[in-house]
Amino acid sequence: MSAPRIDVHQHVWPEPFLAALRARKAVPRLDGWTLHTTGEPPYPVQPGDHSVSARAELAAADGIDLALVSLSSPLGIESLPADEARPLLDAYHEGVLALPRPFGAWAAAGLDDPDPTTLRDVLTAGCVGLQLPANAIAGEAGYERCGPLLAELERQDRPLFVHPGPVAPGGPAWWAAIVGYVGQMHAAWFAWHEYGAPRYPRLRVVFAMLAGLAPLHSDRIAARGGPDGYPGAGVFVETSSYGSGTVDAVAAQLGADRIVLGSDRPYAPPLSIGAGDRRLRTDNPTRLLGTRFPTQNP
Repeated sequence: MSAPRIDVHQHVWPEPFLAALRARKAVPRLDGWTLHTTGEPPYPVQPGDHSVSARAELAAADGIDLALVSLSSPLGIESLPADEARPLLDAYHEGVLALPRPFGAWAAAGLDDPDPTTLRDVLTAGCVGLQLPANAIAGEAGYERCGPLLAELERQDRPLFVHPGPVAPGGPAWWAAIVGYVGQMHAAWFAWHEYGAPRYPRLRVVFAMLAGLAPLHSDRIAARGGPDGYPGAGVFVETSSYGSGTVDAVAAQLGADRIVLGSDRPYAPPLSIGAGDRRLRTDNPTRLLGTRFPTQNP
């Protein structure tokens, strides 16, 4: 029997979360179907992108057996004051934990007052691991702040998903995704190896969008100095935004056993990457998620 095809990176906004965003007067907020955030221009959300039934049909058409939904970290919810973040996070968890097949969910956590007890509760309720914004753990101070969450994640033997976070205002509409997100992922990749891995040697971690191609800088690291002997056994990258040539280049640096499928739906479809796609059908996601991960919601 072949291993299930798992997409570790999708976004679906269930009804409780949509209602919570629409109830807000300040950013991040949803005005009808127009999204307002601090760092990016108003974004016209397509209602069908967050139709649970339509997205389940898309997953089936893509051959996806399990699609892991995560909070959209560029919204900036995790970094809101605790009293503002809590209702949004509660609505998110309420909605994603009730999603039907083929969806699973990553947990999210507020960073103003990191609460490992709440994280433990949502992991117990069914979340596979925790997503954190890349710019929240892009340096030593971030690991100090997020320490209670990461320690709990390691105790629970659950993985961390590093996803781009909010960006500063400015630049054309494409700037955030191509410049801001990539820079964040670079910083988070190297911060993990310098500050995260020594603190949490048993923690498994996956970086969105091939870590912004940070693994390809091995020659520059060798010339200028930098982390030696990385990555550790539990470090993975996912494929969102990239095609076969780029995936193959990163696999040549890290090994094909470190690559997992991530699509970033609804913003991009799962990529068909030829021979690399066969590699993604191996047990890589199981090694990332652990043997206890929920295969599908009932």
